[in-house]
Amino acid sequence: MKKTWEKIFEYASMPVQGTMSRRLRKGVSLQINEGKVFETGVLFLDEGFVRITEDGNKQPTINSYYDWTKISSIRTLSVKE
Repeated sequence: MKKTWEKIFEYASMPVQGTMSRRLRKGVSLQINEGKVFETGVLFLDEGFVRITEDGNKQPTINSYYDWTKISSIRTLSVKE
């Protein structure tokens, strides 16, 4: 399933110039394993894990880590145009 999850993450995000990271597309939110909905964030897709970094505007920066083998579902939420 890892290849499928990677394609979904690629759909929901776009590359960050000069890095290996990807930023969530404007208007697209992401939910992993029926958990928290990420409305903004930067994804880093490693061989063994996925990291989502939320920029903490006046809050601490939060990094969430997911083991590829533990991901059972991904939802993308977007606004109809």
